[in-house]
Amino acid sequence: MSSNPMRSSFGVTEYMQGEGYRIIPVNPNEREVLGEKSYARLEDVPDRIEIVNIFRRAEDVAPVVESAIRIGAKVVWMQQGIENREAAEKARAAGLVVIEDGCILVEHRERSID
Repeated sequence: MSSNPMRSSFGVTEYMQGEGYRIIPVNPNEREVLGEKSYARLEDVPDRIEIVNIFRRAEDVAPVVESAIRIGAKVVWMQQGIENREAAEKARAAGLVVIEDGCILVEHRERSID
């Protein structure tokens, strides 16, 4: 996640926080994003993480998925435009739900009841 308001990770996080979700930033280059302390790695986060939302290039997804498996996440979500078949298969084999090439903000808006 980035503290740069021009990055999609910032906008998606801002929206999801506004909907009541707690989003924990993981980025070794950030100290805090949108009022939440940022951690260098998933393994450093002291709280339980259910969804790991990935805003990385497809070729950089595998290590994130491996970390998600190690911490016991339930879902790996690769944002719009991101697909990595090998990483997705590994996550599914470990029992995680996998979403590829989908925006969590768009999905939330489409499924929310007004």
